[in-house]
Amino acid sequence: MISLKTKVWLSILAAPAALIFIYVITMQVRNPETRWDWNEIEVDTIDFPPGFQWGVATSSHQVEGNCNNNWSRWEASFKADGTPRIHNGDRSIVACDHWNRYKEDIELIKALGVSVYRFSVEWSKIEPEAGHFDESAIQHYRDVCLALKAAGITPVVTLHHFTNPLWFEDMGAFENEANIRYFVRFSQRVFDSLKDHVAIWCTINEPAVYTTQGYFNGVWPPGKQNPQLAGEVMKNLLVAHTRVYEALKSRVDGKNYQVGIVKNVFPFDPYNRWNPIDWFVCSILDGVFNQGALDYFQTGKFSFSLPGMDKVKYINKSGIGSLDFIGLNNYSHQRVKSQLNPKEFFRFEFYPNEEMTDMFYPIYPEAIYRSIKRVKDINVPIIITENGIADKNDDHRRRYIERYLYAVSKAIKEGADIRGYYYWSLMDNFEWSEGYEMKFGLYEVDFTTQIRTLREGSKRYMDIVARFSQ
Repeated sequence: MISLKTKVWLSILAAPAALIFIYVITMQVRNPETRWDWNEIEVDTIDFPPGFQWGVATSSHQVEGNCNNNWSRWEASFKADGTPRIHNGDRSIVACDHWNRYKEDIELIKALGVSVYRFSVEWSKIEPEAGHFDESAIQHYRDVCLALKAAGITPVVTLHHFTNPLWFEDMGAFENEANIRYFVRFSQRVFDSLKDHVAIWCTINEPAVYTTQGYFNGVWPPGKQNPQLAGEVMKNLLVAHTRVYEALKSRVDGKNYQVGIVKNVFPFDPYNRWNPIDWFVCSILDGVFNQGALDYFQTGKFSFSLPGMDKVKYINKSGIGSLDFIGLNNYSHQRVKSQLNPKEFFRFEFYPNEEMTDMFYPIYPEAIYRSIKRVKDINVPIIITENGIADKNDDHRRRYIERYLYAVSKAIKEGADIRGYYYWSLMDNFEWSEGYEMKFGLYEVDFTTQIRTLREGSKRYMDIVARFSQ
């Protein structure tokens, strides 16, 4: 049987040379790799409108501690070769102990000068068993919201940030469309409990990341490598968002709340702009990771397709009107290099002169500008719900903040309706399969003592926030 990777190569090689040339030229024109000369740019020329929301973000599993969900179980398991699934064998365990330390952490948020805190509620704590809601957990999140408001900080809640209760995971989670009703029920319960304190709601965080990491790459739970199933999961996450949106907006006072999804957009650029296979792979990856979801919200049509699988197609015109805003997450871009390897027909590789973060991608502020331009076409307000840098030595953070905010400011000047920017992350945390290796925090965390310390590079964000919060 011919492998998926081989089919990709054969589909390219079978095309006439003239068509390949036209294809490459077309892709170059449609997908320019924006590059600015930073030696000629004055980053202090940024400007942001009155009322712009400055914030920070976290997620429950990464900071709260003592979770019992699909990720907790995944962290305790091992790969087939006996090695840990998480870098260095790390486990979240108490993480930042944010569940118990939220009051002191709110003081840290306040000290930054920001006015918004985006956080997620942990489904496994609120509904540890199917149909059983823990009122003490719900009250905890009420208390968090009240403490935030008392500090002059607006709470923004994310309902699903990668983690599932074990009972939901064991029934197939979002693999089965029939299971969506459980997520809708949970979302309604949380909304009814917190709506007096929360006006902005994010339904699902980064559905494409959840899908590709868990069902294509297999490095996140449930650890499957099944492109067909990945397509179904991605479709079901979009359906889940739409149903939650409709459920929350159908409440008597639903019009008073903003409900949106959080979409990660990663531009894919070819390593060799004259290599048709590099372009072809970029197109495949962009369709799976970016364009499929964006099409759903623009046209009501979703498709997910990889060579060798049956295309997943779905039409729901309700998708077009299911956003009051879109949360945009962007960190960088990916550079795609095809290779003559039937087991791995591409890899991500960057040019030697690109300034790398600790994660495997570079500082490339133009990426957030390009991503804004793409989601702008959905014609709803944009909130930058995540943007930040893993920078253990804190020697790039200042420059990253300056340049990415320059890119956001430039997009606003050109007409993008961007309402806010939430830096990722408030503090160092458990960075999923990377464990505690990646340091995204404005505050450094000593995970032995739980002491938080403001990083020097973070002060640039505080300066900018202060300048535009007058």
